[in-house]
Parts: sequence; C-alpha cells; structure tokens
Amino acid sequence: MYLQHLSLSDFRSYAQVDLSLEPGVTVLVGANGLGKTNLVEAVGYLSTLSSHRVSSDGPLLRFGSDRALVRARLVRGSQTVGLEVEINLGRANRARINRANPVRARDILGICRTVLFAPEDLSLVKGDPGSRRRFLDELLVALLPRHAATRSDYERVLKQRNALLKSARSQMYSRAGVSETHQATLDVWDQHMATAGAALLSARLELLERLKPHLAAAYEQLTDGSKVLSAHYRSSLGPSTEGEPGEYLNETSAGEQIGRKPGAEELEVLAAMSIPELTERYLHSFVAARRRELERGLSLVGPHRDELELTLGQAPARGYASHGETWSIALSLRLASYYVLLEDAQIEGNAPILILDDVFAELDVQRRSKLAAIVSTAEQVLVTAAVDADIPAELSGAHIQVIPGGLARDEG
Repeated sequence: MYLQHLSLSDFRSYAQVDLSLEPGVTVLVGANGLGKTNLVEAVGYLSTLSSHRVSSDGPLLRFGSDRALVRARLVRGSQTVGLEVEINLGRANRARINRANPVRARDILGICRTVLFAPEDLSLVKGDPGSRRRFLDELLVALLPRHAATRSDYERVLKQRNALLKSARSQMYSRAGVSETHQATLDVWDQHMATAGAALLSARLELLERLKPHLAAAYEQLTDGSKVLSAHYRSSLGPSTEGEPGEYLNETSAGEQIGRKPGAEELEVLAAMSIPELTERYLHSFVAARRRELERGLSLVGPHRDELELTLGQAPARGYASHGETWSIALSLRLASYYVLLEDAQIEGNAPILILDDVFAELDVQRRSKLAAIVSTAEQVLVTAAVDADIPAELSGAHIQVIPGGLARDEG
C-alpha cells in the first residue's frame, strides 16, 4: 500500500495544502515549526483516528476553525481507495470512503495501515503502563478493526462503574453505609465489565504471542545482539487459588509490583482460557476486591490496570536500560508492529506505510544506519527531518522541502 495524494484543510497550521507522493522513500525536510510533522501526523490519523502528539482532537484544528478535513488517495495493489475524515469541534467526527455517504469515523479503521516512529516513543519504555497498554490496543485495532468496539465498550463500562464506585464510596462513609440498591447495581456493572474485560484481555494476550518473536528479532537487528529483549504481560486478575486480585500492579509507581505477581505459569493459564472462562475469573476477582474498590472509589481489577513489562537481558527495561538501549527498545516495538502487520498483509498491496517523524536526529550513527537499512525495503516510507544531514544515505528517494506557506519538491 502507498499514499498517492494527501490534502489537508484547516488541519494544524495548514489552511490548505496538497501533497502528491510515490512509492518508495519520501523525505520531508524543513526547519522546526514549518509543519512537516503536521503532514505525517495527518497520515497517522487516518490509520488510528488519534494523534501521536496530543491526546485529544482539539489541537488538530487550525486556530479559529471548527472543523478540519483530511483527504487521502491510497493505492492498495490494483485498487485505489479514497478516504476523507472530518474532524469536528464539539461533535462527532465523520468519514467517507470513496466519496460515499458519511459513516462513523471508526468505520475506516484498517483501510490505511501505518506504523509511525517518533521521539514520543521513548514513553513506551520510560513512561507509565498506560503508554504500553495503548501501544498494544492500537496495534490490535490496526490488525483487527472490530476491536475498536471491544476497546470502546470496555472504556465506557469502566467509566460507568467508576462513577458508581465513587458514589457508593461517599455512602460507605456516611451513617447509612452502602445501600442495597448500590450493591445490586454494582453486581450488574460487574457483569458488564467482566464481559468487556475478558474480550479485551483475550485479544491482547493473543496479540502479544504474535508480537514477541518479532520484538526479539527487531532488537537483535538494531543492536549487536548481546542482550535479548522480551515482553511479559502482567495481569491484575487475581490468581486462581490464592492472593488478592488487583494487587499485582501499583499504577502510581508505573508498574512496580506490590504483593504477589503472576508468573509465566499463571499467564499461560489465562492465555488458555476462553472468553467465558475469563469472564468468570473477573467476576470472582471483583467479588474479592469489592471492599477495597469501595474504599478507594475506583476499579482496581481489569485490563486498564495491566502492564506490558519489557525486559532487557535479566533486568526490567524501565529504569535499567541506558539511553541508547531505550531508543533501541522503542524502535524495536515499532518494527515488531510493522512485522506483525506485514505478516498479516495477505492481500497484495496491503503492507503498512512506514512513517519516521524526526527520529534520525535522536540516534547515533550506528543506529541510524541499521534502522535506515531495515525500513528502506518497505513499499512506502515517509521521513521528516530538520536538515538533510540527518538522513542516512540508505534512504535515497524524493525530497520535499517544507517552506513557509508551502512545499517545494526536488529529486534526491
């Protein structure tokens, strides 16, 4: 797959801009602040309906505008597909496929596949568990777009259940105590959350099994191979026979473990369970955690409390990896995502577009060269850089100069 044309209206700094592209490598070069990252951010938005730079859509609209338009023409094998996303301020976003009637924005997920590398990826290693959960979930949706509903269903139920727990907590410390109505309503939301949580957990565990071999291979490609990178899923589900659910992870300390942590055998048990079995396991854990959840007024058990633990050699990557190793781990996570998507691209021409946003300036010469050699074989690679000197020689192709008020192309 490759992006043939991109058009933006009132997106970020652009009132209007049009960009024509070809397969292979395209480098967008320009000084900071001129809008080169805005262009690749828009491409990434078509893929995930989110930005790698901000957590909400508001900043994506040009100042003073109440909507932005991102239009693209994609070539997938012998087919050409037109996509349009309308990002609206204060109301639901809409999308169109091949200029048909508007559909929900999430209905376009899976059509444009991208893997985006950016300096923000360091948070995948150094940041809190939420960054790594989001990484897994976004890859999950890219592979199987139906899991966008799985993810949103869980988030909706979690929000409702937390609101109920907060309300019950205020009653708990009053003379009346928690009412029978609150208890009964919690039982209902426990069932909803167990069902949604089981579906999300099962999907994550299946995805991780596909990701792990590619992750180890990617890290070996980028380094001298003296250390092995591995990933382990840490679930907040209580063990089947002992211990307290929700005590494996302390979210405030970004994944540091308290109490008993589940080992490989326990996670193998979870991975082997069906969704109905996981649902029952969650219900059991909710019962065991009920008092502590009421005391704190929030949900302590569920996929939102889980962790993807990265280990380099024998030590946790977070807190122990050097700066260079941290960069290699972050790049390996993105490369592994690319390999998983590539493996899944059974339809000819459905390989993901690679986007490298201002990454090479952060890397030493050795890592630049190795990363460039790996990604140069992709069907389409979009690269941003402040200066030409940041671009490795392995990435030869079209160069587009981002200048104040527009773009200028020269072949390099």
